[in-house]
Amino acid sequence: MTTANHRHVVMLSGGKDSTALALYLRDRNPERNFEYVFCDTHKELPETYEYLTRIEAYLGKPIERLASHHAERGFDHYLKLYGDYLPSPKQRWCTRLLKIEPFERYVGDDPTLLYVGLRSDERRSGYISTKDNIRAVFPFKDDGIDKPGVMRILEESGVGLPSYYEWRSRSGCYFCFFQQKAEWVRLRERHPELFELAKGYEKIEQGYTWIRDESLTDLERAERREQILQRERERRERLAARRRPRNLAQAFGFSELDDDGEDGCLVCHL
Repeated sequence: MTTANHRHVVMLSGGKDSTALALYLRDRNPERNFEYVFCDTHKELPETYEYLTRIEAYLGKPIERLASHHAERGFDHYLKLYGDYLPSPKQRWCTRLLKIEPFERYVGDDPTLLYVGLRSDERRSGYISTKDNIRAVFPFKDDGIDKPGVMRILEESGVGLPSYYEWRSRSGCYFCFFQQKAEWVRLRERHPELFELAKGYEKIEQGYTWIRDESLTDLERAERREQILQRERERRERLAARRRPRNLAQAFGFSELDDDGEDGCLVCHL
């Protein structure tokens, strides 16, 4: 299949894998006109926007920020359409409406190669779009780039990891339902104003909470926070006892950086 007339699009999530892929492709294909895009929900962490600026400086090219079709039709608009039913791992309407559809509108009907940062050591599979004119390619899988390889790319470029990895294991919205409970506690510590906004979305009496069977109001109680953090400390101690750090991710304390339970949405968490 010839690719001469195709657009070459790299979708960035603000996470380590998609960032490493953008750097990897640019350095190995300097003649290719890559388009870098980020689907902006306007519910991202401040650290994510800072990281995107850092990436742009390395790439020497702007990252196109994509948003929903009308600026006013962001997360809050669609939440009302869904009867205030919060998105969840089983109902990921936020990914479809705020990530996939803006990307598909951006590409239109042009033949497009979409470069996806799935690594060679991942068992995840998935595809962001089902449009016939968009074909996903997986350079890291094809070239045998695993997690240590990704970390090496980020280290050698000087771009490094986004600062939210100091306390969070995934990219995505500040209220992402894939967050671990310890990460919700850290969100409260790092960005109390965002934690309060996330609380405001919950309808506890109707059972609409970000975490199954627990509200953020319950989670933020002092004794509950300490219980969660203690369990997190014990988990990390068990991981540290099993293996010595082999790469930057483990040195940061995220030896299971992508392996913390349910698979996240590819467009949000690569």
